[in-house]
Amino acid sequence: MRRTGVLMIIAASAVFGCATAPWDGDVEAGGPPREQPEKKDYLGMVESVREVEVDSERSGAAPMVGAVIGGTAGSSVGRGRGAAAAGAVGAVVGAVVGEAAAQTGVQQGYEITVKLDSGGVIAVTQPAGKETFKPGDRVRVVSDGRTARVMR
Repeated sequence: MRRTGVLMIIAASAVFGCATAPWDGDVEAGGPPREQPEKKDYLGMVESVREVEVDSERSGAAPMVGAVIGGTAGSSVGRGRGAAAAGAVGAVVGAVVGEAAAQTGVQQGYEITVKLDSGGVIAVTQPAGKETFKPGDRVRVVSDGRTARVMR
């Protein structure tokens, strides 16, 4: 019974410690609507495309899963307080290993250089998707002022 209680505390700590706020919602809990950045479109022509590696999208699940697995494995070592201590250490080590695994993810992507109709040049790095681009393609760059994406 004690082991189950310790595991529940560890699991709850992992879940609440890794929770993140929604990034795309219009309303924050208990607050006024958030201002969304204005999205702007820029038209242009692809000048060059270069293959690159980009960081994979990360989720908070890897550290949480690592903590639960580490806590469970650690709590099976020893008895009494030793098992509880081993479970706590296992949860921390599992969370660290899960976080490290989440950070090492890379995926195929492209650096797309676009000559804008306004005369400027912009380079956008984005993950590879269904769309492919080649020099001479007419495209639009959609930007919210912090991020940009090339699309048809």
